[in-house]
Amino acid sequence: MTTTPGHWSFTRWTTVGQLEAIEVHHPLFRARLFLQGAHLTRFAPNGEANWLWVSDAAHYETGRAIRGGIPVCWPWFGEPTRNPPEVRRRIRTETAHGFARTAVWQLEDVRESAHDVEINLSLDANQDFNEVWQGHARALLTFRFSSLGCQLALTTVNAGPDILAFTQALHSYFPTQDITTTEIQGLEGISFLDTLDDWRPKLQKGPVRFFGETDRIYEAGQPLLAINAQSSRARSSARSLSCSGSDSTVIWNPGPAKAKTLSDFPDAAWREMFCVETANAGNDYQVLDTGQSHTLAMMLRHG
Repeated sequence: MTTTPGHWSFTRWTTVGQLEAIEVHHPLFRARLFLQGAHLTRFAPNGEANWLWVSDAAHYETGRAIRGGIPVCWPWFGEPTRNPPEVRRRIRTETAHGFARTAVWQLEDVRESAHDVEINLSLDANQDFNEVWQGHARALLTFRFSSLGCQLALTTVNAGPDILAFTQALHSYFPTQDITTTEIQGLEGISFLDTLDDWRPKLQKGPVRFFGETDRIYEAGQPLLAINAQSSRARSSARSLSCSGSDSTVIWNPGPAKAKTLSDFPDAAWREMFCVETANAGNDYQVLDTGQSHTLAMMLRHG
C-alpha cells in the first residue's frame, strides 16, 4: 500500500554527513537510499552483509558523488567525447557520467507490505541543467526490496519537443574477498570494446576474470549473469544479475595503478571490489521521440 511520510512502518528519514537518506528497516531486509543521486548504498537480507561495496573513504557531501553502491549515470555515460554524436551534441561539460548522480531527486511515494518495500524517486531534467545539458526529460527510478533481492528500474521520458538521444548505466559496485578469484559467467562468446586498448573490439573467451585494470563495454545486455565473488562477510557470495532494456554491459576494476589516482578510493581497495553495470553505452544508445519512454532495469538475487 502507499504510505505518506510520518506513517511509514519500516521506512524512515536519516542524515549521513551532509546528505538526506531513506533507511529501510524491514523485518526481512535492510536498505539505505540517498536522495542525492537516487543512490543506493546498502541492501542486505537479514543476517547478511551488504550486497553492495561502498568505499571506506566515501564522502557524503552536497554535490559530491558517493564512491560505491549503485550510482546512476544519466543522461550520458562515461566521458562526453566517447558518446555517439547524437548524445554528445547535448552535453555542455567535460564531466563524465551525467548529472543525475549528484542531483537531488524527489521522493514520489513509498509502498510497504509484510514482504517488500517499493520506493519511487523522480528527477526533472529541465532548464535548471542548461549549463551542462540541453534537453528536457524526466527520469523515474523505482526500487523494490525483498528478502529475495533488489530491483531497480530507471525510466526515461522525453518531455521535450525534439528527438532525445542518451546513454546511461546503473553502475553497480560489488564486494569480493579476492578479486583474483572472482568471475562473471554469461558473457562467453560476446564481443566487447576494450577501452584500455584503444577501444579495440575483442571476443570474450570463458568467464570474465580480473588480472589487473579492467574496463570493458560488452556489446550485449545479457538477460542473466552469474557473479561469483568469494566473501567471508556474506552468507552467500553467489549472485545472479538479470537486466532488461539494455544492450550493453560494462565490467570495471581500476587495478593497482589507477586505484591510486581515484578520489575517495583507498589504494588497495581494488582487491575487494568490482563493477558490473547494466547499461546503454558505447554504440548502444537510446533514441526517444516526444512523449516516448524507455526503461532500463536490473534485478539482483541470490545465485
